[in-house]
Amino acid sequence: MKLSKRIMKIGPSPTLGITARAKKMQAEGIDVVGFGAGEPDFDTPVNIKDAAKKAIDSGFTKYTPTSGTQELKAAICEKLKQDNSLDYSPDQILVSCGAKHSIFNTVMALCEEGDEVVIPSPFWVSYPEMVNLSGAKPVIIKTTQDSNLKITPDQLKKAITPKTKLFIMNSPSNPTGMVYSRKELESIAEILVENKVCCISDEIYEKIIYDGEHASIASLSPEMKELTIVVNGLSKSYSMTGWRIGYAAGPKEVMGAMSNLQDHSTSNPTSISQKAAHEALRGPQDEMKRMVEAFRERRNYMVQRLNSIEGVECLLPEGAFYTFPNISAMIDKKYDGKLIKDSFSLTEILLAEAKVAVIPGAVFGDDNHIRLSYATSMENIKKGLDRIEEFAGKIS
Repeated sequence: MKLSKRIMKIGPSPTLGITARAKKMQAEGIDVVGFGAGEPDFDTPVNIKDAAKKAIDSGFTKYTPTSGTQELKAAICEKLKQDNSLDYSPDQILVSCGAKHSIFNTVMALCEEGDEVVIPSPFWVSYPEMVNLSGAKPVIIKTTQDSNLKITPDQLKKAITPKTKLFIMNSPSNPTGMVYSRKELESIAEILVENKVCCISDEIYEKIIYDGEHASIASLSPEMKELTIVVNGLSKSYSMTGWRIGYAAGPKEVMGAMSNLQDHSTSNPTSISQKAAHEALRGPQDEMKRMVEAFRERRNYMVQRLNSIEGVECLLPEGAFYTFPNISAMIDKKYDGKLIKDSFSLTEILLAEAKVAVIPGAVFGDDNHIRLSYATSMENIKKGLDRIEEFAGKIS
């Protein structure tokens, strides 16, 4: 069968691929330390699981409205008001099968051939692929260590053209863990409003912040709110990656178009997961807070260890559960005769020789870095960093 030109524009997720490879090696009995996971290693809190069990036992196993149940959308509106100072009505909310699905729906609803979408780099791997699938063109803004891997207002101004339809904001960021301050967001919002550029604000790591506070760009002005689709979900904050619940909030007409798209793709998110999500938002938040404190301890340890390794330099991430160390000092050097040409080859050699799985920075748009997730036990973190340190000591 001949594949469509559209589908040929995209490739598989490299992060999922590397994680799968590491798991395969582990299943074969090989002692691999995996730093690739993009999900918390903690279990879903008991109260959330109990809500799902109750939903099953009560027969809440049928279709719901495509856009989500009224009770869940009301809980999301309440959350956005309380946490983000954002007023939305339930008809401005679309619940989808994960935040990734919400972003996909948004890109498909807003973008078309000839449009341009501005994406800061490093970026989450799926952003450019979704844009390519829509027929629009990704416009990548490269960031540097000097700006803490965040874009500057001048960079954004230069990237915007008459074709610019959309800007994708991700704070806290995957892969860098960096967080845009309210002042930084205000400068960005001013430019977007002036040029009438729409914005996807991906806030999936909102609750996992260690330094400073989260601000939603949509909350900065009525004009910015009208241009923004806020995307969030339950996967990261409540360790519910497999439950597949995300949501988008924005102008009613855009949400309606996205709901129509969802009508003809997935229909509603799983009914049982929606009940669990309602409990996550309305129930106790203690487990989430304990998880964040555990991540903070791991972050501090990992960054300190990485910065003590020769050839590695790592900024302190302010949120999420990733570090994004600079390994450019290792490029064009050799390990046991094997040339480290780029972040891909470093990742391959590290996995084969040291049995440590990391993600090459090139897939995030920055070949001078690698990504390590600390969503794993402190025991694994110590073991993996010991191996990386020993590996680095043999590079010449």
